[in-house]
Amino acid sequence: MQAGPDHLGPIIQTAADVAITGVVCTAAWCDVTAHRIPNWLSVTGLVAAILLRAPGGVAATIEGLAGALIALAIGLVLYALRAIGGGDAKLLAAVGAFLGFPDVIGGLALMAVLGGAFALASMIRKGLLPLLIFNTVDLIKSWRSWGRAGQLRTLESPGALTIPYAVPIALGTLIWWFAEGVRV
Repeated sequence: MQAGPDHLGPIIQTAADVAITGVVCTAAWCDVTAHRIPNWLSVTGLVAAILLRAPGGVAATIEGLAGALIALAIGLVLYALRAIGGGDAKLLAAVGAFLGFPDVIGGLALMAVLGGAFALASMIRKGLLPLLIFNTVDLIKSWRSWGRAGQLRTLESPGALTIPYAVPIALGTLIWWFAEGVRV
């Protein structure tokens, strides 16, 4: 949806392009270097997305809020199942606000595929593919029993296999945003 009056649309879209790129690239850098995504970054991204959608009217703002809620809900489920960290879940909410509904659905699907490929490549590179398979089976058991089966593992557990998931979130977001021509 084009934002605001015709003369402001390109300016707002450029600001959104810069903002979403800055948020996800900074999150990826923080996740790779510090293994965490600062809350201030996710909150800033969420607020920026909603503010940039506001000139497009109530419908554009509601699309952003719906995208944020859908992404946050999925992120919280994945967090509860110990598949991603809390910072990743909050980053997903900010990204969802930028993408809006229904674009958030395709964006999340792309992020999931890229995340799986990234995890697989990381484990192969580290020579840990058998452990990845074991942990994946254990995670699926946990999912099927709503977290009651298998050893309780968290991202802080000794020997936990983690990846900086903000990297595939960033890649998926930017590919979806620019290739699909998402408009605020």
